[in-house]
Amino acid sequence: MEFSIGDRVFLRVSLPYLKTADPMPMLRPPDLVSSDEPGQIVGIRHGNIAEVSFRRGIFLIPLENLSKNSI
Repeated sequence: MEFSIGDRVFLRVSLPYLKTADPMPMLRPPDLVSSDEPGQIVGIRHGNIAEVSFRRGIFLIPLENLSKNSI
């Protein structure tokens, strides 16, 4: 599936942790984002990692864990 900046996305699976997109990334608990919460891609990094903006912050999520449709 192709993703681009500005796409609305959802988590496909619950992740063991979330990594912030801050200059000094931190690991955060996975319950900050639910699978039915929409996010928006604000950046794409090398290694197929997306910067996704959710209600509680911007997190680094592998593209294979994202979907354009709610689960």
